[in-house]
Amino acid sequence: MGCAQGKCCGGGGEGVAEREGVGGVPGGGRGGGGATTLGRAAVPGAGLVLEYATLAVDGLYPDAPGRESQDAHLVATRFAGDPDLHLFAVFDGHGACGAACAQFAREALPRLLLLPRLAADPAGAFREAMTAANEEMHAAGGVDDSMSGTTAVAALVAGGALHVANVGDSRAVAGVWRDGRVAAEELSWDQTPFRADERARVKACGARVMSVEQVEGVRDPDAEGWLADEGDPPRVWARDGLYPGTAFTRSLGDLAAEGVGVIAEPEVKSVEITPAHLFFVVASDGVFEFLSSQEVVDMVAMHKDPRDACSAIAAESYKLWLEHENRTDDITIIIVHIRDAENVLQGVTKLTTAARERR
Repeated sequence: MGCAQGKCCGGGGEGVAEREGVGGVPGGGRGGGGATTLGRAAVPGAGLVLEYATLAVDGLYPDAPGRESQDAHLVATRFAGDPDLHLFAVFDGHGACGAACAQFAREALPRLLLLPRLAADPAGAFREAMTAANEEMHAAGGVDDSMSGTTAVAALVAGGALHVANVGDSRAVAGVWRDGRVAAEELSWDQTPFRADERARVKACGARVMSVEQVEGVRDPDAEGWLADEGDPPRVWARDGLYPGTAFTRSLGDLAAEGVGVIAEPEVKSVEITPAHLFFVVASDGVFEFLSSQEVVDMVAMHKDPRDACSAIAAESYKLWLEHENRTDDITIIIVHIRDAENVLQGVTKLTTAARERR
């Protein structure tokens, strides 16, 4: 969702993927349904194979036709030279320098994660790396992050475990076979003022939390009954000014917002990868603005090839944006299928097995 000044205002490991080019959304006009990448990485320590696809779609902004995408992503297989470590991340920039902030974070995070403690304490390593990336961004001469920044959601496969660190409102979700269906398992939690705990935290730092209409006096400034689908979310404001106006409570960058509690410390969730875990998705809020986690999981489960799932989700997201607004956000998706190495050799996937069980 970004800042009130917003996304409209702006002009390592092995195998790190650059942001993909853009093609046409199937059935959706300009955007990106092509240019998906497909890769495969073994996790020998856990007997798994990861098959992944990525897709990046430039947003449609009629008032700024030459606008640069503010999303970035990375895929780093055999991270730090370890065959059991694989890193997938998405960054969604915002503000006038959002693209530069996202690219800065994309380059800094894998470098800063190269810590001796990574294997033993991935949650601690993520917290240290993201806060360090934030400090480096503040100090970088070529990046003005005073009123710009980026989300960051990163998923690290470490043998038979999955560790997800999140700052902001990009999201990671897993598809898990449960009770005869593929269910969404949240791997991250959006950090926005909709959350009572995050709202209380930034208020304790001196922030006001109000929607734009509340700031403008159209609605009761003390009311807290915001609805996620009404298009005017609660935002974080300084006590004495009309800034920063962020619709999130954590980010990298956003120096002016730090004084009112917008922080770079990630929330980290760790899960054991079980035979029920079929895949996971890491994506920007260009996907999740109008699609729920379960809807995204359902779409992935419909496609054997993750490239097809990426294209289908991008097309549906693009369509929904244009049904609600006269623009679309940038859309970035990483889909990672988790497959048993033995089944891969036999040409059988977990999704195929799950489909057979459904019948």
